[in-house]
Amino acid sequence: MKKLRLFFIVALVSVVLHVVLVVTDNSHFYNTIQNTILKGRLGPAIDEYGIFSNREVLATNYQPWNVSSNLNNKNISPESLEKLYDLGTVAYLVIKNNEIIHEQYWENYSENSLSNSFSMAKSILNIAVGSLILEGKINSLDDPISLYLPKFDVTAFPKCSIRDLLQMSSGINFDENYINPFAYPAKANYGFDLESLTYSYKVENEPGKHFQYRSGNSQLLSFIISETSGVSTSEYVSKKIWNRIGAKNAALWSLDYEGGNEKGFCCFNSNARDFARIGQLYLNKGVWNGDTIVNPEFVEESLKKAAILDVNGKQIKRYGLHWWLHDFEGKKVFYARGILGQYIAVVPTDNLIVVRLGHKRIKPTGVESPPDLNLYLEEAYSLIN
Repeated sequence: MKKLRLFFIVALVSVVLHVVLVVTDNSHFYNTIQNTILKGRLGPAIDEYGIFSNREVLATNYQPWNVSSNLNNKNISPESLEKLYDLGTVAYLVIKNNEIIHEQYWENYSENSLSNSFSMAKSILNIAVGSLILEGKINSLDDPISLYLPKFDVTAFPKCSIRDLLQMSSGINFDENYINPFAYPAKANYGFDLESLTYSYKVENEPGKHFQYRSGNSQLLSFIISETSGVSTSEYVSKKIWNRIGAKNAALWSLDYEGGNEKGFCCFNSNARDFARIGQLYLNKGVWNGDTIVNPEFVEESLKKAAILDVNGKQIKRYGLHWWLHDFEGKKVFYARGILGQYIAVVPTDNLIVVRLGHKRIKPTGVESPPDLNLYLEEAYSLIN
């Protein structure tokens, strides 16, 4: 009798919970728990594109990298190798003067293996915006987003612009918590309707003032890219960027549902060699083998410190327009980064690109760059010197 009563209590609680989740539009919770907690982790994985619908970012114009005659001539130091292993590194690539100097893979990953870029995808969105400006399909970085997304609520601050989205100063009330299953990142990644979700937020604070890193800003940019180009974000990136920079492999961009919208804030799945082309393009100031994909002026603007304040009320030093900025031993670095330690790091003064992909990172504190970034840069210099 007690067991029967317990069964009915559990059943009743389950039904009530289900109703609450559906009524509050949080049915994504099931998908979130199934693909995180029930798989022994608190967040997403680098290979979970297999559980989502995806759209191909086609590659039909392969241009091989030059490979140095001294490829892997030096070994990663034992100390660094241990750290790379502890952080779950699956790919480490060093390119100097447009030549692959060092390339190493773990866990059966290879130069053709796909893994999630996570927020490195945000830097790809930056390139797409630059390309649309070059084409004249977007007039200016300072165009109000209402010009392209009239259904989004900018009533309080109608001047919220594309620039505000790119520099993470939109003032939109997106939340950014990677543990909370009811925050925007989990809803966007594991939910089923990105447009309805993203459009449920609004501009709440004055744009253009303060840096607040929010993935929803990037999702709005992806909508703008699709709206202005007339095709999906994947198709635009394939035609205007991925093919023109000579990618070898088709990438996969995860969608909210079959035939739906790209998760523009993340979830561009590719490999180390092809990711490196993104860094090489901006190292070349937006020009690839004489083909101008993005105006050099746009690249320069993207890699400048945004004219906004950080969390401490000081001029921000670490962010431009969907690109991160860093100082490494007096050298200027720009880089794309993902939540689990995905990096495309570029040191222009030394014509150096470092790509690292893996399962873990050392979480940054305050306004500093992630500490593991320096590990990958330091090791790269030891390999090329």
